[in-house]
Amino acid sequence: MGNWKIYKEGFKAYLLLELSLASNTAEAYLRDLGKLEAFLVMKGAVPPPADLQAEQLEAFLAWLGELGLAVRSQARLVSALKTFYRYLLLEGLSEQDPTQLIEAPRLGRKIPEVLTYEEIKRLLAAIDLSHPQGQRNRAILETLYACGLRVSELTGLRLSNLFLDIGFVKIIGKGNKERVVPIGEAAQKHIKLYLKGQRRGQLNVQRGEEDFLFLNRRGRHLSRVMVFNIVKDTAREAGIKKKVSPHTFRHSFATHLIEGGADLKAVQDMLGHESIITTEIYTHLDTDYLRETVMQYHPRNHTP
Repeated sequence: MGNWKIYKEGFKAYLLLELSLASNTAEAYLRDLGKLEAFLVMKGAVPPPADLQAEQLEAFLAWLGELGLAVRSQARLVSALKTFYRYLLLEGLSEQDPTQLIEAPRLGRKIPEVLTYEEIKRLLAAIDLSHPQGQRNRAILETLYACGLRVSELTGLRLSNLFLDIGFVKIIGKGNKERVVPIGEAAQKHIKLYLKGQRRGQLNVQRGEEDFLFLNRRGRHLSRVMVFNIVKDTAREAGIKKKVSPHTFRHSFATHLIEGGADLKAVQDMLGHESIITTEIYTHLDTDYLRETVMQYHPRNHTP
C-alpha cells in the first residue's frame, strides 16, 4: 500500500510538470489510479504496478463496467492507465507495459446510456406536479436516481420497508435477497409529499395491494411497462435525445458516485450486485458507511 503512494506522488509530478496537464485533469487521473488500487485491495493483495498483468487490468475494467461506469469514463480510465505505465517505463520503475494489450471501450458496444447530472435535473423539472399523477411520478424518478434501483425493485417497494426517519429503504432484489440502501433527502421529500397527498387520498386500493408504495389509478402496484412509459414520456418532455429507460437512472447513479470518488465496494453493495471477487477477508460495509457515501458523493444531496 505504501509503495503505491510513492508511485502516485511521482506520477502526479510527471503529469503536472512534464506533461503540463491541468491540475483537475491530473487529479482525475490519480483518482482513476486510486480505483485500481481499491480493486486490488478487494482482491486481497496489492502488488506493485510493475507486477500487474494485462489480465488483472482487464478484470478491473470489466468490473467497473458491471458497476455501470459510463463508456466515456472507462475510456478516460484506460488513458490514465496507459499514461501511468508510460511514466513507469520512463522512470525505469517497470520493464513491461500491460496496457499495450488493453483497448478503450468501443463506442459500438451496447452499453446503457448515462445521463449527466444536468440532464437528471432537466428530467425531474419536466414533471408537471399539478397533474394528478405528477407527485407520484416525481417520487418515482427521484427514488430511481437516489437508490440505483432495478425497475422490478422499484415496483415492489413496500410501505413497510420504508425507514425514512433514519434515511433507508429495504430492497428485495434478485432471488429475493434483501439489502438496505440509503435514500437522500430529495427523494425522501417527494415520497412524503406523495404519501400525504395522492397516496393518502387514493380510496380504490385493491385488496392485497395496500402495502405497495407506488400505485396506479386503479389501486394496484405499478407494472414495469408503466414505469418505462413514465420515464420515456418525461425524457421526451425534457427534450432529452438519449435513449432513456429506468435502468439509465441506475447506471447514472453508479457512474456519478464512482466519478465523485465513492468507495467501489460501497457502490457495489448498494446496487445489490453479486461480488465477482470471492474473498473471505472482506466483510459487508456497515449501513452508516453506506449512508455517508451517498450523502457525500451523490449529486442530489448537494442541491439547495
